[in-house]
Amino acid sequence: MAVFVAGVHRCANAKEVSHFLLVMILAAVVGNASGCGSTNQMQSGPTQSGFPSVPPVPVTWSPSTSPLPAPPANSTLPTWTGSDDFPLTVSSPTTNTTVTSPVTVSASATPKNPIFFMRVYDENSSDPSSSISDYFTFDKSINAQIFLSTGPHTLVVMAEDNQGYVSATPLQITVSAQAPNSQGQTTIGDIQAMPGWQSCGGLFPPSSGRAGQICAAGNGTPQSAMTEKQSSPAMDGKSAKFNMGGAWSSCPVPPGYCNILYFNPVAGGDNVSHFIYDLYFYVDNPSAPQALEFDINQTFGGNRWVWGSECNFNGSGKWDIWDDINGWTPTQFPCKRSDFPANTWIHLIWDVQRDGNKVQYNTLTVGSNVYPVNTTFQNQPDWTLEEIDVAFQMDGDSQMDPYNVWLDEVKLTAY
Repeated sequence: MAVFVAGVHRCANAKEVSHFLLVMILAAVVGNASGCGSTNQMQSGPTQSGFPSVPPVPVTWSPSTSPLPAPPANSTLPTWTGSDDFPLTVSSPTTNTTVTSPVTVSASATPKNPIFFMRVYDENSSDPSSSISDYFTFDKSINAQIFLSTGPHTLVVMAEDNQGYVSATPLQITVSAQAPNSQGQTTIGDIQAMPGWQSCGGLFPPSSGRAGQICAAGNGTPQSAMTEKQSSPAMDGKSAKFNMGGAWSSCPVPPGYCNILYFNPVAGGDNVSHFIYDLYFYVDNPSAPQALEFDINQTFGGNRWVWGSECNFNGSGKWDIWDDINGWTPTQFPCKRSDFPANTWIHLIWDVQRDGNKVQYNTLTVGSNVYPVNTTFQNQPDWTLEEIDVAFQMDGDSQMDPYNVWLDEVKLTAY
């Protein structure tokens, strides 16, 4: 049975001293920052971008010393003037334009040192004393949909390298409407064929910005791979194949019970609270999985809302849902292997929503069965990695019997 603890899973709650990253940069740029921060003068004048270089900011966060998944964001930014310590290219959106939400943010950084992280901040002009981080990544590029309220915004795309050098670009935009359709809903489709998928086993791997932190839990990291754009089996000619199983050095048999998590942070923002996760899945050996998980996560403002679900074949025999206080909680709705015949496409739809600081599970549809889950839990505080992501996890049994799962027509509707 999966433990659902990190990545898109649960991590222990903790508070940490603020990173003060952006405050320190502001002190160097405008000489006016609150709290702890550098007051060094700028090292040079404006560069080709028109923004100045600034002194490096001390890097104080690491995954080995913090239970948090990322450096904390700063929520009290004055007007940003930009900084340019290394090339940062923002191809979308264009400043001084009117756009619809979600806004496509595409950017890439090319620091001389390895990248530390990138973030997208939103400073809404209706409250210029505060800002919110809408998206975070440990990668050196961003390609995500950011959900914003209507009206004027200042978006700040920033990047920091592992030596503390920072580049940041402010963009003035006006959001005219939510989504370009009459229902006010946005659907991000064919997620199984999109770039940006990440995976991790028991722990995040050494190559990750969260190296060594708990990911999918279990007894190790199983042998696994994801292969996109499969023509068969497929609903539309571009399914994604996930495989897992067989003994491997990081997952001894016994004890087995190793898990692999796949997730894609496709979006960010706080202006949507209702989600529909709609997909088809296909299992070649339904007798092998310990459980199959399907998850959605939204994080902003230091809080996370986790809608986790699993078909718990070998445990409760029910559809279990995630509660950040008490862990996995069985519903009254059965989930049996016979529900998923081999080599057959199964349609799954989760309808969930964020209600203040509550996680609300509405309905689960599996094939022709509609289950009125109607259950509410407390959300998870103290989370610092901002995103909206979808996830799929494969859990191995005691013998790590191999199996394959294909996902197709994966989409997330938000409003």
